[in-house]
Amino acid sequence: MKKLNRYMLICSVLLIFGVLLSACSSKNEATDKKEENPVEEAKVRVYKDTVGHEVEIPVSPERVIYHGEGYGDLLALDVKTVGAGFAWITNYAWEDRVQNVEDVGFPINVEKTLALKPDLIIIATTDEKIYTQLSKIAPTIVLDTFAPLEKRLSELGDILGKKQEATAWLNNYNEKAEKMWKSLVDDGTIQPNETASVLTYYPGDRLFVMARAGLSQVLYESEGGFKPGANIQQILDEEKGFVEISTELLPEYAGDRIFILTPVDDEAKQSTSDMMESNIWINLPAVKNGHVYTIDIQKGDSDASTREWLLDEIPTMLKK
Repeated sequence: MKKLNRYMLICSVLLIFGVLLSACSSKNEATDKKEENPVEEAKVRVYKDTVGHEVEIPVSPERVIYHGEGYGDLLALDVKTVGAGFAWITNYAWEDRVQNVEDVGFPINVEKTLALKPDLIIIATTDEKIYTQLSKIAPTIVLDTFAPLEKRLSELGDILGKKQEATAWLNNYNEKAEKMWKSLVDDGTIQPNETASVLTYYPGDRLFVMARAGLSQVLYESEGGFKPGANIQQILDEEKGFVEISTELLPEYAGDRIFILTPVDDEAKQSTSDMMESNIWINLPAVKNGHVYTIDIQKGDSDASTREWLLDEIPTMLKK
């Protein structure tokens, strides 16, 4: 009996040992598998756009369609798109750099957009009807294209996986812009704290003063650049891109320097000519001092690539 009990004890010990050994082996195998097959990184993430849409977007989008102002921001980040609105590309200073991109029209053509099979659509419009149509094709987000360059480029860098590139570009640009404005003050081309205003006509004899859009951003945002007058500062404080005014109000908005964005439309061009022949215009201090400058409206944008071009163009304009 004692021998039998001893035999059963030995068998029990061996059985327990075998179970423990098997468990350890399984644990090691599981660990090895984890090391061999690490958990894949997430391919999508939730992004909240400027109007509050929470959208699942790809972490690394590969087929982007961009529709709105500021396509030059993408060029600065070396982002390739499959589609874009050529209304914001044609005749721009950097147009020749846009290659192998399809025009999706203006307003955006839903059928063309669908055919390009995008994995991300970025739009400037806040029209919910358009947004709903596009969001059925691919993840769609609304971007504030009138936001200051630093905010806009940083946001695009985040959306498109180009954060480091955005930071590097901004640092380089800000350094160059500061040097440009300083040199213009140092050589007496401009005086510190001079004001400037940017004007343009739209069809229908509609005169606009620009504030948070286009060339005005370039003039007001850079360290050492021009200042907005009090009335334009109010528009900026209200976060508006531009405001329509009457020609009678020109003296209240005209700065020490006036920049005219030459429109594309013939009717708007005629309105511009008529304004510049009026007594109100002729009696403005900036006009009397010869401080009026014209530039094609497409080349007076505030996107990153146009800004780079303007670093050379602004001194040339001011020194004529």
